[in-house]
Amino acid sequence: MIDRILVPMDDSEMAQKALRYALEAYQDADITVLHVVGKMSPMMGEIVGLALEEDFQTAAEERADDIFTTAREIAAEYNAEIDTTVAIGHPARTIVKKSEAFDTVVLGSHSGSIADRLFVGNVAEDVFRRAPVPVTVVR
Repeated sequence: MIDRILVPMDDSEMAQKALRYALEAYQDADITVLHVVGKMSPMMGEIVGLALEEDFQTAAEERADDIFTTAREIAAEYNAEIDTTVAIGHPARTIVKKSEAFDTVVLGSHSGSIADRLFVGNVAEDVFRRAPVPVTVVR
């Protein structure tokens, strides 16, 4: 039985579709939305900005606020409540590690620009291949 669902989210349409799918397919499950801050890029991107913040964790949570607001709005459409959590690190590795505490992962098939996918790799593919639990990729 699937009781705990992990839905990694960024600000993409595909991530929103993944959350909607999870809410429809697993109506009685506990759903946790995870946002990973600190994607890798050629110039180290977001993680460098966080490193310069006085309170690293608070800064990461602030960067996730808009995504969590959107996630809560989507959940409200289904009369559902969700949990939210933010993590810092490489997206695919972090999602795989966090997935150990869940029954399944539901995530969007892709996000970001083509350049991001070339440098970062396809997060969905990495999670699909490495997660210790079943993974549903929504497109």
